[in-house]
Amino acid sequence: MNCKRQSQSLIREYSPAATAVLAMAIILVLTFISVPPAQAQTYQVIYNFTGGPDGAYPEAGLAARGGVFYGTAYQGGGSNRGTVFKLARNGSGWIFSPLYSFTGRADGSAPIAAVVFGHDGTIYGTTEFGGHNCGVGCGTVFHLRPPATICKSILCFWTETVLYQFSGSSDGANPGYGQLTFDQAGNVYGTTFFGGVNAQGVVYELTPSGGGWTERAIHTFSGSSDGENPYSSVVLDAAGNLYGTTYAGGAHGYGTVFQLTPSGSGWVENTLYSLQNATDGGNPFGGVVFDGAGNLYAATSGGGPGSGGTVYQLMPSGGSWTFGVVYGFTGSAHLPGPYDSLMMDAAGNLYGTTKQDGAHGAGSVFKLTPSGGGWTETDLYDFTGGSDGGVPYGSVFVDTSGNLYGTASQGGTHGYGVIWEITP
Repeated sequence: MNCKRQSQSLIREYSPAATAVLAMAIILVLTFISVPPAQAQTYQVIYNFTGGPDGAYPEAGLAARGGVFYGTAYQGGGSNRGTVFKLARNGSGWIFSPLYSFTGRADGSAPIAAVVFGHDGTIYGTTEFGGHNCGVGCGTVFHLRPPATICKSILCFWTETVLYQFSGSSDGANPGYGQLTFDQAGNVYGTTFFGGVNAQGVVYELTPSGGGWTERAIHTFSGSSDGENPYSSVVLDAAGNLYGTTYAGGAHGYGTVFQLTPSGSGWVENTLYSLQNATDGGNPFGGVVFDGAGNLYAATSGGGPGSGGTVYQLMPSGGSWTFGVVYGFTGSAHLPGPYDSLMMDAAGNLYGTTKQDGAHGAGSVFKLTPSGGGWTETDLYDFTGGSDGGVPYGSVFVDTSGNLYGTASQGGTHGYGVIWEITP
């Protein structure tokens, strides 16, 4: 089986040039970007990637722990195969520190998903390529641990362990945007875009076993009614069921929302909805999120009433699910809408980014607020693609003060992407 992706990723539209050099860690002076008067919040770039050892083209959202942000850059680093980094506040500025630089060999290449924290407080993640298989590699699941002794320098590199290398066979190939999900027992769940018996992707489980990890595909997509090519993460409900999306396949060929229910020693798949690429939207890259009432929310990258993608809701009702469009974006680029999962705050507001919607066609940050039985959309920021950044693929992080943080894969001072903050 040929699990090797084309030379350019399915969603990547830039060339991998990375020539700038970075002093390995920098205390930054914040660059404030002007915002149109109609927008009440303040947008600012808090880090500009140089394309050197710090990384280039960040496509994933940020994870936070103890007020420190952690993330990945798809390229850059010593071998131009991507990095894992942290960004910590320092007075009125920020300290950027690279934690790991991928080599593109057994350790992995091209981290495209956000990292997560395991039960032990250390970092876990995936790479889209790398490993020993499929030529350029079918991807890996990795673990990063901080130094064993206290490091007083801001250049404290972490130790990487590869938990699993995908073979491109029945186990799957090429994990996408979906970050890993842990259950209470410490098992890890994720998806791969390719691989599996039908070469249409899998949902997999990694189980700790004898000091290592055992992988098994708990569902292999057929490319028919159950969908094909999952690019997102899966989420667990209180009963232990898994939920996610597929980019394509289903009854109409434009993706599905699915549920996996544990049954005996296996799992049973149930397709909750098949997207039609009409007013409902089509081709979802991101996964689903739950609200407190058990409703699911997710987004599509295309389709919808304005052809710019949609945010939609699935409500459980009498053993089935009722679909409704929450909001439709307007766009003219190819699949210009949201690419990652939405974020819901404690008040039930939804946040996300669009890849190439917005006033300048370079993406946007949006908020959806429940209002009178419907939803009100607020355009928080429209990227220009210049020094402020552009083409955001990743999700949004919201802190307890209502500040928003995220990445844009392009633009910035050096053209290799930025990390941004929006303050209410």
